Amino acid sequence: MTTTTAPRPERPVLAPRVDIFESDTDVLVTAELPGVPEESVKLNLDRDELVLEATSRIVPPKGELVAAELADVDYRRVFAIPKGIDVEGIDAKLEQGLLRIRLPKSKAVQPRKIEVRAG
Repeated sequence: MTTTTAPRPERPVLAPRVDIFESDTDVLVTAELPGVPEESVKLNLDRDELVLEATSRIVPPKGELVAAELADVDYRRVFAIPKGIDVEGIDAKLEQGLLRIRLPKSKAVQPRKIEVRAG
């Protein structure tokens, strides 16, 4: 007796869409991650790269499936960390499908206002 299994379609791996903003004090990366629960987001700092990985999970409702276009998706994107980032201060927050990653600049690279006094 032989059994066969249908080949499993590979999950697509997509690069999430992002916006990147830079101010005097930090760099803010906003990534679009629809359908991604917080527990499936992974951020890893490896040398001078920030690696973002996440998985969306579609939970189908009860009932008969009539048409299907939605699918689980894996997201992956790698960002080069610019020099002068305080890597210990990096933080991230996922809210309503948007991941905000804040990369604070170290004090050494932030602009500094110098007070001028009268002589």
